[in-house]
Amino acid sequence: MIEIHNTLNQHLKDLHLPTFRECYQAEADLARQESLPHEQYLLELSKRECEERAHKRIARYLRESKLPLEKNIEVFDRKRLPDKVNNLVHFLLKGSFIDRNENVLAFGNPGSGKTHLLCAIGQELIQQGRRVFFTPCNLLVQELLIAKRDLKLARVLKKLSKYHALIIDDIGYVQQSREEMEVLFTLLADRYERGTVMLTSNLPFSKWEQIFKDPMTTAAAIDRLVHHSIILELNLPSYRLEQSKENKKKG
Repeated sequence: MIEIHNTLNQHLKDLHLPTFRECYQAEADLARQESLPHEQYLLELSKRECEERAHKRIARYLRESKLPLEKNIEVFDRKRLPDKVNNLVHFLLKGSFIDRNENVLAFGNPGSGKTHLLCAIGQELIQQGRRVFFTPCNLLVQELLIAKRDLKLARVLKKLSKYHALIIDDIGYVQQSREEMEVLFTLLADRYERGTVMLTSNLPFSKWEQIFKDPMTTAAAIDRLVHHSIILELNLPSYRLEQSKENKKKG
């Protein structure tokens, strides 16, 4: 029996089934006690292996997403949202928009909760097994610009294409040069109808020429983003300002 266990352990190690290896003896004892059929025994082992792999995969996706994990749905105050927006958030949390490569565009004043909301949705998408990447717009643009200079732009675009959703935070918050905005437009065009873009902006579309510097490029960027999109209008008072006032009252 010892030889059997040693050989089985080695086979399970070679097959990369760590949960099988860890649990098979305890599950075998339970199966004998309850007179379970062999198929039920194998089902329980395979279920535990799949659950553990899913848990590790989600943990890996969360690490690589660069999402600020403190900005989750549990601590987001949805009571502040208008009913229409709340209904949209309820729909977005289900994640089906990803399957249709629909974009999510969140507009509103500074401090209205745009970033927190999209990050919270992003974390829920990861729990569903989808890959998400979060980046401030200015850092993304710099990465794309360096890649273009080094003739590696296509490689970076391919790397970003593996994510089901790309969250771009604060587009237009920092004014960029024309060359920087050209690489951002290249990214948006590359993801058009191929992957979801989720972005936040303090600027309404009417002011986006400040971002892309050129009327035709601006129109083309907006057209690609809006064609398949869900727009969240967060015209709310600053949450940070409200918290500051509340803290002063308590003080």
